[in-house]
Amino acid sequence: MGARAALLPLAALLLVGVGLTQSLTINTPEQDKFEKAQGDSVRLPCTFELTPGDNGTLSIEWILLPKDSLQSDLTILQFYGGAINSFPGVSSRVHFTSADPRAGDGSMEITGLKLSDSGSYQCRVSKFPGGDNKKLLLTVSVKPGRMKCYADGATEIGRDIKLKCGSEGTPPLIYTWERLTGNKKLPASTNPEPGVLLFKNASEEFSGTYKCRAENRVGSESCLLVLTVSHPSNVAGTIAGAVIGTLLAVLLVALIVFCCCRKQKEKKYEQEVHHEIREDVAPPKSRTSTARSFIGSNHSSLGSLSPSNMDGYAKAQYSHIPTEEFERPPSSAPNFSTSKVSAPNLSRMGAIPVMIPAQSKDGSIV
Repeated sequence: MGARAALLPLAALLLVGVGLTQSLTINTPEQDKFEKAQGDSVRLPCTFELTPGDNGTLSIEWILLPKDSLQSDLTILQFYGGAINSFPGVSSRVHFTSADPRAGDGSMEITGLKLSDSGSYQCRVSKFPGGDNKKLLLTVSVKPGRMKCYADGATEIGRDIKLKCGSEGTPPLIYTWERLTGNKKLPASTNPEPGVLLFKNASEEFSGTYKCRAENRVGSESCLLVLTVSHPSNVAGTIAGAVIGTLLAVLLVALIVFCCCRKQKEKKYEQEVHHEIREDVAPPKSRTSTARSFIGSNHSSLGSLSPSNMDGYAKAQYSHIPTEEFERPPSSAPNFSTSKVSAPNLSRMGAIPVMIPAQSKDGSIV
């Protein structure tokens, strides 16, 4: 009996201690995992209840738990002694949702979410002698961005047409196609890869407006494509026209180059001729004594004779008189036959013999 009576006060003290320890509790949130898009905001709940036995100083802390167990916890927001403290790097983006957390709401809001905000967050509330904590998981993803829809290859009748769309975002991305015009039913197609729609043996009935939608867990985006299936183009004529056009262009270039080269050669020749120093052409050699030069020399000789020596020249006898025929132009020649004139005949005709000075081959007097 004595031993049992001694144990009763000890058990009572333990019950009281347990009751005091569990007096402050954090309400279990309805959701403990959150997935948000980059740039959005998120509210992480942390509500708690106090009892009259919790008479210490209230402390509320939000801690980002490290992914590496070797690293220490990172406190990003704190309420202690009626003051709110935030820490560098997140101070402008985190705050308590309640103006007075002492009322039992220590929830935190993060704005302008970044990919680096992903992780495990823990809310710790304590007020002596009690305390509690809850852990929440936050994942920040990138929602699909601006999309691009296009047709890969020729969109002609009888060909296989491939429609493609793509977007950037956190995988997995789910792509879906739909037709917005006509009977709004997609033609028979296959999807060889995400975002691709393949039509076999296309026809004009495939023409229309199509919509592609990309979606992941945090958002979606879409784009439109207008498809026109036409008759095949004249490939042979197009190629022939391209070849002929190319040949004409080559011929034109060749003609221009030829003209330029020729013009340059002519200009160079003119410059060479302009600067060339020419030598004077030697005069033609004069003919040997003719009748005209003979007569002229006679006159010059006679003109040089004085009356004092005329008798000596008159008495001198020549054994030979030049007998070369007179040369006259055809227009002025008299219409009679010329004959050789001998020395006796000249004497009978009253001619006066004179001395003819000797001449060199070029006609100068020696």
